[in-house]
Amino acid sequence: MQLFRFANPDFLYLLLLLPVMILLWIINENSKRRRIKRLGDIELVRKLMPELSRTRPNLKFLIKLLAVASAIILLARPQFGSKLEEVRKQGVEVIIALDVSNSMLAGDIQPDRLTRAKQALTRLIDNLENDKIGLIVFAGDAYTQIPITTDYISAKMFLSTIRPDMVPKQGTAIGAAIELGIRSFSPGEGKSRAMIIITDGENHEDDPVAKASEASGKGIVIHTIGIGSAEGVPIPIMVSGRRDYLKDNEGNTVITKLDEEILKNIAVTTGGNYVRASNTNIGLEEVFGQIRRMKTEELESTMYTEYNDQFQIFAVITLLFLLADFIIMERKNRRLANIRLFRFKI
Repeated sequence: MQLFRFANPDFLYLLLLLPVMILLWIINENSKRRRIKRLGDIELVRKLMPELSRTRPNLKFLIKLLAVASAIILLARPQFGSKLEEVRKQGVEVIIALDVSNSMLAGDIQPDRLTRAKQALTRLIDNLENDKIGLIVFAGDAYTQIPITTDYISAKMFLSTIRPDMVPKQGTAIGAAIELGIRSFSPGEGKSRAMIIITDGENHEDDPVAKASEASGKGIVIHTIGIGSAEGVPIPIMVSGRRDYLKDNEGNTVITKLDEEILKNIAVTTGGNYVRASNTNIGLEEVFGQIRRMKTEELESTMYTEYNDQFQIFAVITLLFLLADFIIMERKNRRLANIRLFRFKI
């Protein structure tokens, strides 16, 4: 299976011009109808102007729209991976365990805990070069979202899709995330391995400190990032299209608080660091600074090293659309209108 990518993906933002063009075209068409109405009845005016076509202007606009879209894709340079190679790099294996429980929707970190964490992770991935990264999501259970990889583009793509409802069982099972993380690293001795756990620390399911001790025995260093406020805030939810707050079985509003103690214990057990996130700084840069000091090793990974450009296809498509737009006239041609290829006698 070949890997598809855009060499210049930023150009794809220009596709936002298409709805703007459609809106301007609708405004212009409405303006033309109002001007025709001033001349008299629309059907009568059209009879007086037999060369006027109803469909051709619409067709020409559609062709222009497709030509612009094709040209934008051309500028983004679509490519297919053509050569797979085993690549060796010096780096560290890092697995990030991200809490996706409902409490991560709390707004004490703007815009909410989960969104802010995802934004920080995206920036972190943008700055990675040689390290392998994996991503685990957890709530009441833990799941591997991205296996350990150096494919940072795919990592960012999967990261953007993360949301609380992707884990059916709610809760906060930090221990399950650590256990899955232990199993997710590449096999072998003497490797530099680190985990980063981003959570509000409200563990309800297991004993994460015991799991941290197990990880430490395997040479894994765990850094923890506490995200949220110690004072506590309600958890927002949507009920019948309206914003409300999560309530317990007795009808009381559930308050989510940051549990720093358990996160500090996890970090201390493995020789890692605990960082408390804020609105201005999640703490990933500080944690990764500590990881950078670990002994790097030679990491093997399979990745595409050569790509074939496919923009030529869209260049041809764009030219064909422009040629069609040039050939098709907005008005009917009187001479062509009189040509009848098939004549029938009635």
